Amino acid sequence: MDINGKKILFLGDSITEGVGTTCDENRFFEIVARETGAICKGYGIGGTRIARNRVPSENPVWDQWFNSRVETFDKDADIIVVFGGTNDYGHGDAPLGNIDDDTEFSFYGALNVLFQNIIGQFPKARVIVITPTHRINENLLLNEFGVRHVTNLCGYVNIIKEVARKYGLPIIDFYGELGISPEIKEQMEIYMPDGLHPSDMGNEKMAKLFMEKIKTF
Repeated sequence: MDINGKKILFLGDSITEGVGTTCDENRFFEIVARETGAICKGYGIGGTRIARNRVPSENPVWDQWFNSRVETFDKDADIIVVFGGTNDYGHGDAPLGNIDDDTEFSFYGALNVLFQNIIGQFPKARVIVITPTHRINENLLLNEFGVRHVTNLCGYVNIIKEVARKYGLPIIDFYGELGISPEIKEQMEIYMPDGLHPSDMGNEKMAKLFMEKIKTF
């Protein structure tokens, strides 16, 4: 796909917002815009999740779940990118649910509701799904607040892929193909110093993989 001149919206969390970069211009989608001629706009809010929390968060900003922001999208979008899930693992309280759920209060259900809403409101736009990046301590079965998980981050990644395939949505697999593992000290220092948010160099890697993959769609 040639994205020169295309308007691309990036729905996400703190990684899309640019936490970890030294300036907004170094966010991965800004790099994509400069190098491809695409018109890229970020809808990233730190701490937000795909699924709705059952209990309100300590920080109300975190409760702006992904689907609640679709109404704010530019209506002339050509491509909509959904990039989230790490906070659902990190501090969400929604159960996983199952593939047929239609509620925003389970992870499966929230993905169903989100994809159906985006596709319904933007039937001519291309919807692309990005999986979460690796993060430090991603195999713990206790989240950041000590609440017990039923799966690790990889489990969330697999659910995102499963639901994306249900709707025929192309996937860019940052989890499986980005090549950043904060469990490796030397990589963490360069690409993800806090173990979660990619640095300027990490964002460069994300932009490069995004541009490589979108050419094949």
